[in-house]
Amino acid sequence: MFDIGSFRARTCGTTGRRSFLRLAGSVPLALGLSPLAAMSVEPRRPRAKSVIFVFLWGAPSHLDTCDPKPDAPSEYRGPFSSIATRTPGLFFTELLPRIAQRSDRFSIIRSHATTEPGHPDAGTAALTGFKELPGPVQPNFGSIVAKHRSQHGGLPAFISLARGVVMDSGRRIEGYGGGTLSQAYDPLLAGCSAEGGVDIPALRLMDGLNPLRVRDRAKLVEQLDDVPRALDRLGFDSWNRNFQSAYDLLLNPVARQAFDLTRESEATRARYGYTVFGQSSLLARRLVEAGVPYVQLNYSRHPEAINPGFEFGWDTHLYNFELLQDQHCPILDRAFSALLDDLHDHGLTDQTLVVMMGEFGRTPRISANSSRDHWPPCYFSIWSGGGVQPGRVIGASDKLGEYPTSAPIPPLMVGTTIAELAGLDTQTRVEMNVLNGGHVIDGLL
Repeated sequence: MFDIGSFRARTCGTTGRRSFLRLAGSVPLALGLSPLAAMSVEPRRPRAKSVIFVFLWGAPSHLDTCDPKPDAPSEYRGPFSSIATRTPGLFFTELLPRIAQRSDRFSIIRSHATTEPGHPDAGTAALTGFKELPGPVQPNFGSIVAKHRSQHGGLPAFISLARGVVMDSGRRIEGYGGGTLSQAYDPLLAGCSAEGGVDIPALRLMDGLNPLRVRDRAKLVEQLDDVPRALDRLGFDSWNRNFQSAYDLLLNPVARQAFDLTRESEATRARYGYTVFGQSSLLARRLVEAGVPYVQLNYSRHPEAINPGFEFGWDTHLYNFELLQDQHCPILDRAFSALLDDLHDHGLTDQTLVVMMGEFGRTPRISANSSRDHWPPCYFSIWSGGGVQPGRVIGASDKLGEYPTSAPIPPLMVGTTIAELAGLDTQTRVEMNVLNGGHVIDGLL
């Protein structure tokens, strides 16, 4: 199901070219080949056809999830026990048993660090690899992949799953979209309810239009053509790129089907869990199966954990242990393990890179409020599929979980590694003028 306007409807059934051309005349001679033979060499294909970036907006506590410190003093270690995973020497807390039992399918990094202490600034750094200030704001990793891949099969190349732009109260993450690449590469925004109803904000101006009741394609096109005239009457000079993407999506039945979670069995939907994040995770799998190059799967739209009216995030300044135990970790454990299983069962693991992380960690020392606050110097990420070697533990934190004991891995290295696995080699990145100065996380590949 997805919403169009105010109603719900069930849908129906790399080597850079310039570099290569410059070298083509000289390399054949060195190898003893003719120029014609050399021209038959094909560019390297991307290891990851699609990327799912699971953004744990609000920043989960690393000590209470994937980097426990059972031997630390009580004011650090927290109340949760440690459990073994399938990776020798790797322990998670008892809150993530399903993910722990799938550690042979992913690798974990425990030595991330960022310089930004607040949510919006750290969010921009997490999604672009660069600080928000001084500007200009750099493009989201998804926008970079989207420009490189362009449009595929009627579906946008970059889709962000949240009910609107990811925000901290009234302030959005500036690095949510195209940045220096222009708004043309902003993501299509799509929200998903706990029941699996999909809402595409860019279609809300189409009140009264139900393409599924119009069996004649020509009649549907005629109705859609009325939309820009309606926008003109409302004072809009031109269509937003996202609106155009949504418009194109309506005309493509295969693309529309990708958003219809009712096509999945009840058993599959229940396996993910009937939560916003659970059903959004299932939608992410359907989108990459349909060929979308980059999906940003947001745990929530807002980081705040307890503010009324917000989708709860991981910003647990209060009730950290209660929220992790009763809400966040059970939801994440169920949905993320189902996503890994589902990608494997559909034969999508090798071609889909999955990266899960927040914008920073949380204070190892428990606060006066019996919770944990922001902690930029140390946090974790999980990587699976798409060319990543599974079962590895990269980096480590000290005995209290305060600082990395190895070289810190900043957000820029995250984006560079994603781009490399998605087929954007060094030459391509230079030509696009993105991720400048970035290095690949070698231990993953």
